[in-house]
Amino acid sequence: MEQRAERAGMLTVGQVARRSGVAVSALHFYERKGLISADRSEGNQRRYSRDILRRIAIIRVAQDLGFPLAEIAKLLRPIPPGRAASAAEVGAMVADWRAAIQARIDGLTELRDKLDGCIGCGCLSHRDCPLRNDGDRLGKGTSGPVLLAAGRAG
Repeated sequence: MEQRAERAGMLTVGQVARRSGVAVSALHFYERKGLISADRSEGNQRRYSRDILRRIAIIRVAQDLGFPLAEIAKLLRPIPPGRAASAAEVGAMVADWRAAIQARIDGLTELRDKLDGCIGCGCLSHRDCPLRNDGDRLGKGTSGPVLLAAGRAG
């Protein structure tokens, strides 16, 4: 059956899993999250076009870079799952990824630079620490356990 699907230019879920190095359960999860899509055979089995391997590779690289799946889905939006991308769609995706990566670099650079002020301190003061509460921004707008409440919401 797998050979028949491959001859038709489509791949079974098992073939995609083997070729991409991603577990079948992960492929199903990606599909539920809207990152990839599959056609269905007459027997309701998943069938993937060959371009899915490139899309999965992009997803895996983004995950390795620390991007959450929701952000990966947003960055992949210019290239809908299930079809090959046009040059314009790839260009839009690359521009979005560059911006997202630059934002991460900027945030990490700021974190690195603020760590220098904390060397030897170790206090991580909720009032004064530039990492936790720069300029006491939390104390200006509210009172109470803001950081604990924010941690539960996220």
